[in-house]
Amino acid sequence: MLEWPYSRATPSDSAVKHDTSQIFAAFQRSRGDLSLPELLIDIDHAVPERTLRRWLSKWVDEGRLIKSGNRRSTRYRMTDASTEPEFEFLKGLSAPRKRALLGQLRDLWTHTSTAVEGNTLTLGDTHFVLEQGLTISGKPIKDHQEVIGHSRAIDILYRSLSTTINKQTVFDLHKAVQADTVIDIYKPNGAWKLEPNGTYTVTRDNRQVYVEYAAPEEVPHLMHEILAALNAERTPQLTLETAPETYVRIHAGVAHTHPFWDGNGRIARLLSNIPLLRAGLPPIVIPAERRQLYVQLLAEYELAVGAIDRRTGVWPKPDLLAEFASFCAECYEATRRLVEEAHGE
Repeated sequence: MLEWPYSRATPSDSAVKHDTSQIFAAFQRSRGDLSLPELLIDIDHAVPERTLRRWLSKWVDEGRLIKSGNRRSTRYRMTDASTEPEFEFLKGLSAPRKRALLGQLRDLWTHTSTAVEGNTLTLGDTHFVLEQGLTISGKPIKDHQEVIGHSRAIDILYRSLSTTINKQTVFDLHKAVQADTVIDIYKPNGAWKLEPNGTYTVTRDNRQVYVEYAAPEEVPHLMHEILAALNAERTPQLTLETAPETYVRIHAGVAHTHPFWDGNGRIARLLSNIPLLRAGLPPIVIPAERRQLYVQLLAEYELAVGAIDRRTGVWPKPDLLAEFASFCAECYEATRRLVEEAHGE
């Protein structure tokens, strides 16, 4: 946990410690990053703006906070162990190289997962937005919001790795990735879907098909089954070679259930990486240029299995996941290569 140590307990120092505790609590509540104006509002201007600026600058220099953006776009977030866990794949790297590799993985994971859904920002754009806090001229605001939201979702995921993943964790992830702020009681953010959903696609043999996902009333039971499997996964036994099999099981289960009105793909690609990260392995990402095959493989699996409900369970025919597992094993090359390069291999 982030500490704010002070050497002596004079009355003035006690007041300072109280003020800094308020700031710490604000960061804890935010579960993400904050701007200077947001901090001032949260602490009810208990600290003068000039003082707060000085403290934030000091904590950035000490490595207690991470600063992104410039001028009015400047934001801060905590750098405690809960947001930057010590993964096995980071061991042996210097502190700056660890931070750089985590940044590379965040950028690639965020770019690929949003690009698969149609986001127009490039990998370079994504890096610029997340590091500088600025917008890209000519690109939709929604696309910027999506990459910022996905980055925050990764932070939430990291903080959740040492705990039991529950329904609220999934809801928090969904609220983070959803850039749409329109209030619609039939399209809730951070809650299971209320209406049936499905998708139209074309298979590799040019068949036009409609895939219908689990009915809304089946979602709580099916997601409970998925989360139980996720939390029961024996992560110490995972290796780079066996990881894709675990990844596709959770991914396919969430995708086939489709528990939300929107954002299901991003949620599936986040949740399915939890066992890998818990085992100290890098995440799997799906390159946008392989989107067509990715969508086809999932659709063909879902069509072959048929509709799922509490009677069938989430995975009535797990053997049909073999081709999707091979595909994801090929996609694993991207993040494995980043890790190898960081270690100079």
